[in-house]
Amino acid sequence: MADWFTIDKIDDTTYIISEYRHPEETHCYLLIGSERCLLIDTGLGIGNIYEQVRKLTVMPITAVATHIHWDHIGGHKYFPDFYAHRVELDWLNGKFPLPIQAVRNMIAEGNLPEDFDISDYTIFQGTPTRILDGGEIIDLGDRQIETIHTAGHSLGHLCFWEKERGYIFTGDLIYKGTLFANYPSTDPEAYLQSLEVIAALPSKRLFPAHHSLDIQPEIAIRMRDAFCELKTQGKLHHGAGTYDYGDWSVRL
Repeated sequence: MADWFTIDKIDDTTYIISEYRHPEETHCYLLIGSERCLLIDTGLGIGNIYEQVRKLTVMPITAVATHIHWDHIGGHKYFPDFYAHRVELDWLNGKFPLPIQAVRNMIAEGNLPEDFDISDYTIFQGTPTRILDGGEIIDLGDRQIETIHTAGHSLGHLCFWEKERGYIFTGDLIYKGTLFANYPSTDPEAYLQSLEVIAALPSKRLFPAHHSLDIQPEIAIRMRDAFCELKTQGKLHHGAGTYDYGDWSVRL
């Protein structure tokens, strides 16, 4: 599994750990501080992301999920110190809304390592060391990371804002590709409210959880405006369909 992950450098203390061999193309972000590190999302759980992190730092590590979906918490098993949003705790305690076989079927869509046994794949379960509500500051020593509750794609979705560097880590709220707001656990109206919050930030760089890293903060404004227009047209609700805006679309 040595070549499962791809590592890219944002700056001297910030890295992207990506899983390009799977259609999800999940990105996890390692933020290294002077006292400890924050790993935003842990990916699919196919390779050992802990080994990749240890190539980059020896500092203590806290993992945090943008949201408790299988493709973002797969590597949590390697990090006993992890945080999660309060409203998604049930998903960590046996009440994940998808059956394991459905998840395994989605895992199987990737170019999997030969030594990976999909029949052994399980959805992570565990108890966080800290429960988040949004608005907390995660102190890494010389770096301060603010949690922002951005419901929409999921009820407890979080974005992470580093004001000093102008970095916003957007999880599944914002990325190029199809945004999903059609599941029972999604909320299109809340999605718009969250986009309004993120679009108002003076961010310099935006880092999504999936697909293209060639993405600029202005996309948050375009998404906000499109969602506003859908609301004006009475289409911002489940079952309204899929709307294409070029480099992104939304499924309601």
